[in-house]
Amino acid sequence: MTNSFSIVLAQLNCTVGDIDGNTARIIDVCRRARDTLECKLVVFPELALTGYPPEDLLLRDDFILEVERGLERIGSEIEGVTAIIGHPFRDQSGLYNAASVFSEGRVMARYCKRELPNYSVFDEKRYFCPGNKPCVVEVDGVRLGITICEDIWHDGPVEESAAAGANLVVNLNASPFHMDKASERESQVVAQRARRNILPIAYVNLVGGQDELVFDGGSFVSDNKGKVTHRARFFEEQLFRVDFDDRLCPVQGNISKIPILEESVYQALVTGVRDYVQKNGFPGVVVGLSGGVDSALTLAIAVDALGADSVQAMLMPSRYTREISIEDAIAEIDALGVAHRIVDIEPLFEVFLQQLAPVFEGFQPDSTEENLQARIRGTLLMAVSNKTGAMVLATGNKSEMAVGYATLYGDMAGGFAAIKDVPKTLVYRLARYRNNKSKIIPERVLDRAPSAELAPDQEDQDTLPPYAVLDAILEAYIEHDKAVTDIVKEGLDADTVAGVVRRVKRNEFKRRQAAPGVRISQRAFGRDRRYPITSAFG
Repeated sequence: MTNSFSIVLAQLNCTVGDIDGNTARIIDVCRRARDTLECKLVVFPELALTGYPPEDLLLRDDFILEVERGLERIGSEIEGVTAIIGHPFRDQSGLYNAASVFSEGRVMARYCKRELPNYSVFDEKRYFCPGNKPCVVEVDGVRLGITICEDIWHDGPVEESAAAGANLVVNLNASPFHMDKASERESQVVAQRARRNILPIAYVNLVGGQDELVFDGGSFVSDNKGKVTHRARFFEEQLFRVDFDDRLCPVQGNISKIPILEESVYQALVTGVRDYVQKNGFPGVVVGLSGGVDSALTLAIAVDALGADSVQAMLMPSRYTREISIEDAIAEIDALGVAHRIVDIEPLFEVFLQQLAPVFEGFQPDSTEENLQARIRGTLLMAVSNKTGAMVLATGNKSEMAVGYATLYGDMAGGFAAIKDVPKTLVYRLARYRNNKSKIIPERVLDRAPSAELAPDQEDQDTLPPYAVLDAILEAYIEHDKAVTDIVKEGLDADTVAGVVRRVKRNEFKRRQAAPGVRISQRAFGRDRRYPITSAFG
């Protein structure tokens, strides 16, 4: 073993499918690691060459051929540094989630991921074959054991690397964010694995947004006692060098703080919106602003993600819109410095009612007329989007989406839903968190009862339980799969629980048609929770 050793962990924001761009960035990072950071080894995240998750792109021959061309280019252009790079690898036996060790134009070793996750947002068994053996390679006198993401959560891969002579384990990750995930990775997984095997572990993670997933970075190094000695920043790209002493103990370095819950969720939402908009080439977004807390928070997220010049707000008052709602919306616009338009929907609403009067004859007014207003607003927002190219950012929260308190083709219209996975009670916490940074949401928006303002003196709690109660039921039923009887045993009213569950089940069809949105929980609507629309269960 040499007297000193160093590595660079490359915490990158890779774009799915941009193999040429990702290849160029990998080569550039290798040169920077060699020339600027004066390091001989750089480690990249899981599937860095393709971005994660590439999903059914992996089933295309032309995609895999482009991956192979990228690997050839990397091999020909990297000099004076060793790189461990995550990528798909295909041979006669199948397709693998792999990591190759490149040095001086050749592949020194290749490892194939052994533990393929197939739960929650992961679907790797659809695409990959599992590897079946450890990989230990010597670099600059140090024997490195290579593992990929899920491997470190299971007994076997690290232990077998240690048995094969590894004295340092590197773990390449595409680990998506959910609340409290960073602490879980460090204290419950990596620290225990390091202590058990008496080995330091270097953990490198992706960063950035990919559709509804957000990767939070937070790459770190643990010594052989499970103590974190280095931690990269969260939600930012970063290259950071880690030095080891002659006993291969990591020399204490910078340790970024793990953000508190509200900060981490807010940063995840900002990251998800920014990357969805920018990676898909939209020039900006348009937000329907009502004067309520959901749209106020969404507007703040959009501005923090994209800048005020890339955000426009639309106010679309009706006969039921309160004057204070308009005042509060204007105050938010002024505080954030965004452009806005006011389009009164009352004339359009009147025309709809007149044209439908013969059809509605004999029926009493109900939610139909309420939904008409929401659909008029959705039509106007989509028209602006079509004309300007700006994407509509939907403003609905998880509580509403769960029970169908949202109008299909109305306020659900949009290309992306920033707070789709944020329960209403957390919406308020995030709004107050953002206000602590700078006052942008009027206090009365946070204090007054929420209302859709689609009928006279309407409040959400006319038809829904109080949000604290609703969110408790939804968390138990959706995130923990608890039966109605078990939820009632927790002290919640049986009729209320049954009513909420009925609404969740009845509105599955709406959620299937909803825009994607940032995932912050372990059971988001979309990739996580796949329930049938037609079902007689329960």
